[in-house]
Amino acid sequence: MTEALNLILSYRKNLEMKLDPMRYEHSLSVSYTCVSLAMRYGCDLGKAELAGLLHDCGKRYSDDIILKKCRKHGIFFTSDEEEAPAVLHANYGAWLAKHKYGIDDPEILSAILYHTTGKPEMTALEKIVYIADYIEPRRYKADDLPRMRMLAYQDLDETMYRILKGTLDYLGKKKGKVALVTLKAFDYYQEIHRKSVIKQED
Repeated sequence: MTEALNLILSYRKNLEMKLDPMRYEHSLSVSYTCVSLAMRYGCDLGKAELAGLLHDCGKRYSDDIILKKCRKHGIFFTSDEEEAPAVLHANYGAWLAKHKYGIDDPEILSAILYHTTGKPEMTALEKIVYIADYIEPRRYKADDLPRMRMLAYQDLDETMYRILKGTLDYLGKKKGKVALVTLKAFDYYQEIHRKSVIKQED
C-alpha cells in the first residue's frame, strides 16, 4: 500500500510540473472520480486511480506538436484521427504512460488511449475513465452534466451512449472532424440503448 501511494505521489509531482495548473487539477479530479466509479462498479481502485491521473499526461503541447511527437516515436494513429488532431493527445499519452511512467498494464494503457474517442466493447475501466473525464466536478460547460453525473452511477453503457450522442451532436454543429472509432463506439452503444428501450417496453 505504501509503495502504491508513493508511486501515485511521484506521478502527481511530475504531472504538476509538466501540466498547466488547470489541466493538473482536472487530472486529479478525473482520478478521484474514477476511483469513486470504480467503487460503485467493483473495479480495481488502483488501476482506476492511475488511469484517471495519467489520462491527460500527453496534453501539454499543441495539437501540431503532439502530431509531430507521434510521428517521431512511431505512435500509431489513423488518417481520420489525424484529421481530428484533438484526440491524438490520448495516443501520445498512452505512449508516455508506458515509456516515461513505466505503466505496463494493458488495461490502464487502453483506458488512456480511448478516453477521448471511446470504442465499441469497452471494458468497465475504459468506460469509467471516459465518463469520469466528462463528469468530473470541475467540468461545468455541458448542459447535461447534472443528469450525466447521476446516470454514471446507475448505468455505464447508457451514460456512454448519452455522452457520445452529445459529443457527436456538438461536433456536428461545429462541423468538426470525428474519428471513425468514435462513430463506431456510438453505433455500438446506441444499439445497447435501443435494446434496453425495447426490453423496458415489453
